Amino acid sequence: MITMDDFKKMELRSGKVLEAERVQGTSKLIRLVVDLGAETRVLVAGIAKAYDPGELKGRNIVVLANLEPATIRGIESRGMLLASLGEGPGDISLLTLDRDLPAGSRIG
Repeated sequence: MITMDDFKKMELRSGKVLEAERVQGTSKLIRLVVDLGAETRVLVAGIAKAYDPGELKGRNIVVLANLEPATIRGIESRGMLLASLGEGPGDISLLTLDRDLPAGSRIG
């Protein structure tokens, strides 16, 4: 269990996927360029078994924006997209917005 104060520390934002491509040498990773309103960020996500990069462009996703950066396969990932994980390896569903809001809108 976490407290409400812990939850408030998470900065969830809407993000619009501008670019997506597979990361060379891996079957799981996709490199995404995401518009967060005030800035554009690169995220690396292990969703390639469920999504083709071409179908991600233009999607409005949910991003944890204040996660400490991590270097994955030589790429600095500056945030994390949120997804629901099922039981199988390709059983992934991105959390998306049901309305078009401005990129960077706060989610809470």
